[in-house]
Amino acid sequence: MNITKKLYRIMLLVGLLALLVLPSLVGQGQKESNNTISFAGSGGYPPFNYLTETGEVAGFDVDVAQEIADRMGKELTYVTTSWDGIVEGLRAKRYDGILGSMGITEERQKVVDFSQPYYYSGPQLITRKDSTIKQVEDLKASHLLGLVTGTTFERDAEQLGTQVKLYEDDNQTLIELLNGRIDGVLTDRIVGLNAIAELKEGDRLTLVGSVLRSEVMAIAFHKDNTELKNQVNDILSSMFADGTMKAISEKWFGGEDITVE
Repeated sequence: MNITKKLYRIMLLVGLLALLVLPSLVGQGQKESNNTISFAGSGGYPPFNYLTETGEVAGFDVDVAQEIADRMGKELTYVTTSWDGIVEGLRAKRYDGILGSMGITEERQKVVDFSQPYYYSGPQLITRKDSTIKQVEDLKASHLLGLVTGTTFERDAEQLGTQVKLYEDDNQTLIELLNGRIDGVLTDRIVGLNAIAELKEGDRLTLVGSVLRSEVMAIAFHKDNTELKNQVNDILSSMFADGTMKAISEKWFGGEDITVE
């Protein structure tokens, strides 16, 4: 009987301690969550966002995201995820925003909100130097172009009337091009320039003509997160005004400022 009473007292004491400690732990968790902001990108789009040999994510987009987080006084979590499901991940609130070189389109504007533009580029056709495709007009219905699934470049390929093969990222598309499995790649112009400079045997590749069209890049937010979007817009404005955006661009693109149209 005494043992039973002692066990009862111990259990009661443990229960009281739990009531005192758990709210504190929960509060700490909420505080940590509120002190973090998360942005997403594919992680396979150098030099904008990509995984280094050590497994860390780096690139122009990541530096922009880090600067935004710093000015908000928050810790950055940069999430890498499949591009074809990245919008649904935002809508499911798995991250706070998409800062991964996403172009503004009417279709995307129906499901997400966009910040002000933070850089400008466009789709570029890339082929091997030994290809018979010397200009965009040389493309035929029999040609096979590689591009990343879920990008706006699918629409461009349709308009060019070529066959299309979809890949997870541009590391795959460009390697397939070098190996002769596809006839060309449609990707961002700056990604193409970077690939030619950095990719092994990249000097076998060439850019065909100029960009097919101008594309405006912005940060995507959940439709019900207007407060965060406005806050980030204010930060972007200050980054443009004080030269930070230009400096980040020049760091990643050999002195070129891609943040102005």
